[in-house]
Amino acid sequence: MTYEEVLAKAKNCVGKYCKACSICNGRACGSQIPGPGAKGTGDTAIRNYDAWQKIRVNMDTIAEAAEPDPSLELFGRTFRYPFFAGPVGAINMHYGDVYDDASYNKLLVAACAQLGIAAFTGDGTNPGVFTAAVAAIREAGGAGIPTVKPWDEATVEEKMRMVRESGAFAAAMDVDAAGLPFLKGLNPPAGRKSVSQLKRIIEGAGVPFIVKGIMTVKGAEKAVEAGAAAILVSNHGGRVLDQCAATAEVLPEIADAVGGRARILVDGGIRSGTDVFKALALGADGVVIARPFVTAVFGGGREGVEAYVRKIGGELEDTMLMCGANTLSDITRDMVRI
Repeated sequence: MTYEEVLAKAKNCVGKYCKACSICNGRACGSQIPGPGAKGTGDTAIRNYDAWQKIRVNMDTIAEAAEPDPSLELFGRTFRYPFFAGPVGAINMHYGDVYDDASYNKLLVAACAQLGIAAFTGDGTNPGVFTAAVAAIREAGGAGIPTVKPWDEATVEEKMRMVRESGAFAAAMDVDAAGLPFLKGLNPPAGRKSVSQLKRIIEGAGVPFIVKGIMTVKGAEKAVEAGAAAILVSNHGGRVLDQCAATAEVLPEIADAVGGRARILVDGGIRSGTDVFKALALGADGVVIARPFVTAVFGGGREGVEAYVRKIGGELEDTMLMCGANTLSDITRDMVRI
């Protein structure tokens, strides 16, 4: 199955909001929620994509001839590629009835594990969403990253117990979800976390912990202070705050500040293997891609995921080959031009 076939099929079954665009750049969905759009005007999602396109790669083929090795080691596991499927929740509401959260995560987690990468899973107000997600990760031998919303500490503690029982190799919290409307007004309250609160959560997690939603050096320093094993530079796909900087714009300064003290991941508008290369050159250890994996699942199930992973992986390998990098550690900032 080709990725073009995946897109064509997805257009007919992905629901009434997502357009299954050939390039998911935020322009078609704008402020459409429900759907893959954003709160506000949607300008941040568009800026995320555009920022990567303004970065160019520096071609250099005078280098030792070797097959590129794009494998990544993270938290004791080796992955075929340095990219992961991102967490998506409320599948029915945003993308239609072909899949719900349970069936989507079950398919995606298994497919990614079989293809040598891993999927982040989502969370929601329905407790069954998280329960089904960790069950899918357990079935995949722990090859997944459950992502917890910033609920109250007692709720997070219970969900971390479920994470440990699943055998997941890591866990995440999307602190940027504090801007989602459905988190407001809950009792117990959910939302922003102090450094001390985050530290207690991380200490009790029992697995390497990723703090998602870092957009400033100050935020990165606070996450590291709290004990994060990794940070995910993210503005929630541009969904939670207008007029926010693009992830590509802040990644270099964050990597300079905390690189070596925590692993660094980045998401937001990354849509090609060449974009993955750019992110690694700017200081990321790996990247996360969310919306296009939804299109892949709806457009072809397991075959759709395979087609998409093959596409992004092939583009990354080709860019490494043409820019003189044989391994991920060979990718340096001088290989891109801003």
